[in-house]
Amino acid sequence: MAKSARRRMGVEERREQLITVALDLFASRSPEDISIDEIAERAGISRPLVYHYFPGKQSLYEAALRRAADELSARFVEPREGSLGERLLRVMGRFFDFVEDHGPGFSALMRGGPAAVVGGGDVPHATGSARATIDDVRQAAYEQILAHLGVERPSARLALIVRSWVSLAETTALLWLDGRTVARAELETQLVHDFVALAAVGAAADPELADLVRDLLAQEPPDGLFADLLTRLVTLVPAAPEAPAAPEASAASRVPQGPHSSHTPHVSHTPHLPHAPRAPEAPRV
Repeated sequence: MAKSARRRMGVEERREQLITVALDLFASRSPEDISIDEIAERAGISRPLVYHYFPGKQSLYEAALRRAADELSARFVEPREGSLGERLLRVMGRFFDFVEDHGPGFSALMRGGPAAVVGGGDVPHATGSARATIDDVRQAAYEQILAHLGVERPSARLALIVRSWVSLAETTALLWLDGRTVARAELETQLVHDFVALAAVGAAADPELADLVRDLLAQEPPDGLFADLLTRLVTLVPAAPEAPAAPEASAASRVPQGPHSSHTPHVSHTPHLPHAPRAPEAPRV
């Protein structure tokens, strides 16, 4: 059966099959824990035949890495429909779908992969290739976020904010995989809040960015994610101290008034007196 399958598959088809098998295995275990023998057995072919299509495990890993990177990059593509908060939340939902489905593989992808321990060929070159693939994913996410903002040429500050947020999403996902101590849905919402918070802090020092943030907030629905964040932040602001009580009225103001007097305390207005004339100077002797 295996020989018959090999005759039916062309070179590209077989390569795609091996990449798919590798990705399926990487979803449950780290790439360095998976052998070529295991990949060959899962694909229904011999170990030497795997090497016919890929020179070594490193080359198969890099091909699988590229496939995973392309899929992850596609998760950031989102139609410009609805508010920015809604769009970012949908992006985060798909992003965490990928993270959850490809846990160990995602960790290997974002941490640069097992190039240093897998061996097989020029390890520094392999590490550089893996890192270039990861950088491509980050760049794709960066460009998609700018597209959602409607910005083609971002200022240095805005570029820094978007790249910082992409890095934050990546780090948050990696930490979540380690223990999953926070509900996934909460993290997705938190990351959307993180984006607008970063933008707002930058806007405080950048008039151009401030105009962009105002426009974005003006397009958000009253019950949207950004409004929800503002509501939560207001509860953190300490309440203003109460005004001090008025000093006690003087004893004179507490004297009972006549039956026809008003309850309003009487205030005596002393008229301004003219200055007394100056005494004439004594004649000089």
